[in-house]
Amino acid sequence: MFVGEYEYRVDNKGRLPLPPKFRKDIDDGLVLTMVADNCITAYTRDDWSKMTANQAPTGFLMSDKERKVNRFIFSNANEVTIDNQGRISLPSALRERCGISDSAAIAGVNNYFEIWNPAHLKKERISSDDARQIMDFLEERK
Repeated sequence: MFVGEYEYRVDNKGRLPLPPKFRKDIDDGLVLTMVADNCITAYTRDDWSKMTANQAPTGFLMSDKERKVNRFIFSNANEVTIDNQGRISLPSALRERCGISDSAAIAGVNNYFEIWNPAHLKKERISSDDARQIMDFLEERK
């Protein structure tokens, strides 16, 4: 499980240290991609495989919107490994698209984590009152 928020420096080669607590839950590397927010989303390879196995049919059986979303997610996906110093290399295209340069914020989100430009993550934070309103709204939809 990935929980907590951390901020680290990104070196000039685009390498980012991972929190030591996160490293123990990553057996064979990560898949990095973009999903909906302006951040890099990181999945363990096992979770990525499970998630992608349940995707909609491919090719001509998909709607135009489904193809566009799949194209966005999968064309941005990169497999990375953790080096001996506990770092991952952030692909330059993803760093550029997400505005990550010399520092990055890592936010644990249960079974995945997000890598943000720290200023962008700060703007995304919500208050406890906002969180309560969202939870109430989601509960009403059930």
